[in-house]
Amino acid sequence: MNGLKTMVLMVTLTLMLVAIGGIIGGKSGMTFALIIAFGMNFITYWFSDKIVLKMYGAKPVSEAEAPELYGIVRRLAHRAELPMPKVYIMEQDQPNAFATGRNPNHGVVAVTTGIMRILSREELEGVIAHELAHIKHRDILVSTVAATIAGAISYLAQMAQWAMIFGGRHDDEEGGNPIAAIVMMIVGPIAAMLVQMAISRSREYGADNGGAKIAGNPMHLAGALKKLHMASQRIHMDANPATSHMFIVNPLTGGGILKLFSTHPPIEERVARLEAMTYRR
Repeated sequence: MNGLKTMVLMVTLTLMLVAIGGIIGGKSGMTFALIIAFGMNFITYWFSDKIVLKMYGAKPVSEAEAPELYGIVRRLAHRAELPMPKVYIMEQDQPNAFATGRNPNHGVVAVTTGIMRILSREELEGVIAHELAHIKHRDILVSTVAATIAGAISYLAQMAQWAMIFGGRHDDEEGGNPIAAIVMMIVGPIAAMLVQMAISRSREYGADNGGAKIAGNPMHLAGALKKLHMASQRIHMDANPATSHMFIVNPLTGGGILKLFSTHPPIEERVARLEAMTYRR
């Protein structure tokens, strides 16, 4: 069901991109929108992992340098029937983790130094299993494509804004409806963000479920999520909002209305679902 939901949301994002391109620039605008999406997705598919790892100063570690962490990743990857991913550590006080890589053969699991200080071995196994589930489900590719299409929509909206400020074509046959363009300039980026958030939230639930099965005990991940959520509210991380959806818990602090625009589901709901898995066993 999550796979079908994600596919529907991805198609919705793509259609939104093409529609906005058509409203702004007619047929040529639609073509330009598709070219933007293709170019951005090509770059992010091949280089997104390197970009985000460098962004957070993540360093690769060997088994000799981090034997316990490396051993956990290797054992759980074998259980998940995945190739051994590369292991990275980030010098960050906030306890957090993410996975990246364009496919399971190029998977990467990155954890902060903070997460290794506050979690028990069992809880850390739950977190690693969650990230391996992301790799197994190819969520990184899905979220990357979603983010780049959403970014392209915002870019087109900005182009339309500048075009209206400095003037542009008024050829109704080739260009778009100016009223519709104004509406899409405002609504398009917001709608794209909401669809992107829906994709991210759906994928988090799927990774929680898959990670609990890989680790063998849903309560290990549930306990880890509670600790990570509390710590993320107290310990700041200088995280880029464009990459916040990649982390197991939102690295950006904030409450109130900001929670409505979070890329992550509520921790309480994630924990409740994991606890329900325990009762069904």
